[in-house]
Amino acid sequence: MPQMGESIAEGTVSRWLKQVGDPVQRDEALLEISTDKVDAEIPSPSEGILVEILVKEGETVEVGTVVAYVDPEASSAPVPAAPAPEPSPENAEVSGPPAAAVAPSPVDASSQDADSQPGDQPATAAERLRTRSTPVVRRIAEEHGIDLAEIPGTGHAGRVTKQDILGFMEGTEEGTEGPPATPPAGAQPGPAAPPPAKDTSVPPAPRVQGPAASAAPSDLWSMFYSQVQHPEFPVRQRDRVEPMDKIRRLTAEHMVVAKRVAPHVHSFIEVDFTRIDQVRNTNKALWAQQGAKVSYTAFVVWACSRLLREFPPVNGTVSGNNLIYRGNVNVGVAVDLDPGLIVPVIHDADELSLLGIGKRIADLAERARTRRLIPEEIQGATFSLTNPGVLGTVVGMPIIPKGTSAILGTGAIEKRVVVVEDPASGADAMAIRKRCFFSLGYDHRIVDGADAARFLARLKQLLESFPEDA
Repeated sequence: MPQMGESIAEGTVSRWLKQVGDPVQRDEALLEISTDKVDAEIPSPSEGILVEILVKEGETVEVGTVVAYVDPEASSAPVPAAPAPEPSPENAEVSGPPAAAVAPSPVDASSQDADSQPGDQPATAAERLRTRSTPVVRRIAEEHGIDLAEIPGTGHAGRVTKQDILGFMEGTEEGTEGPPATPPAGAQPGPAAPPPAKDTSVPPAPRVQGPAASAAPSDLWSMFYSQVQHPEFPVRQRDRVEPMDKIRRLTAEHMVVAKRVAPHVHSFIEVDFTRIDQVRNTNKALWAQQGAKVSYTAFVVWACSRLLREFPPVNGTVSGNNLIYRGNVNVGVAVDLDPGLIVPVIHDADELSLLGIGKRIADLAERARTRRLIPEEIQGATFSLTNPGVLGTVVGMPIIPKGTSAILGTGAIEKRVVVVEDPASGADAMAIRKRCFFSLGYDHRIVDGADAARFLARLKQLLESFPEDA
């Protein structure tokens, strides 16, 4: 299972595009996987024959798990099957007539297995596959002193799979259990050994059930930060029960883990959008000629991207006992999928103009809703922005995504009666202005309250005096 992003720990095999025995070319699509709300095709790392599939469709495994084996030395021509074993008298009636013998194909001496001894006869392709097997199987066999020639293989061309060797080991262990061996004939029985004395001075410790019983402290922390098990509740008579879809399940797991990891704190500020409305009205016709529409969100992303380098903790994260200050400014913008949500990322947002950010947001949002994003476009965020205000929410308190230290939530932009200062006389006056509440959720391990307050104050200042040349 490939690493699709630094924050992704597992993936689900959606569909196998090739089957066991199929030839594959290097970089040819081998399977489809689903990870973090995005489907992606995984290419073959080499040319050869797909000889074994270890992970079935629908199964979810951790990153780094071997999902299949491609044999680069196997020929694309049909490989002769291993000869069937001679039927024993016990199963002669049900085994049927023996299979016709197949003449082995000649194999070049240079392609013999590396483990072959000098003087051995050249192995057929089927024998080579059986003895080579896979690296995992060979390691298991070496650790347990098992001869692979003794195991009937069920893989491609009689190849011994991991399931084959594990099943063989289980059968061997079951076969060794039984009554103790009887002494040889003529041996004189000795005196029976007395039963061992039972120490009753200390009562036995209670046995702890579950995986935590044998887990080391480091394993417990790893489980706490990576595994989520939701509590279950009784279903009432008029309730309707539906299983979580992939997006809802991943969102639920990520949100629980994010709340476990980061101590959340939220600070709020109110921003006047009068200046931004002026900039939009001035440039509206020019942007229309370029086929672009710049939303309020684009203004906020532009302003945040310029400030994040001034506030490294807001653009960083905690890693163990270290603090990581990111070298790039990558802003994730939440997109409502109704139902569900996804967070595409604008990479190096601080290098884009206001118009460039507006176009990028529109493009990512459109492809997010049509499920056409690629994995790179939802990974690597250093800061996030969510806009519940577009649906009328006055203010929100969003959860900080894993691997980042802050997220900005923008509320509804509404007209409000406020007190303003007359620029000519300096007197106070009542006025109607477009205003919006911002909430900054931040990780208090790396961002102090004063840092958050300074960031919000600078953001307010920049938005309320937005430059013409952005």
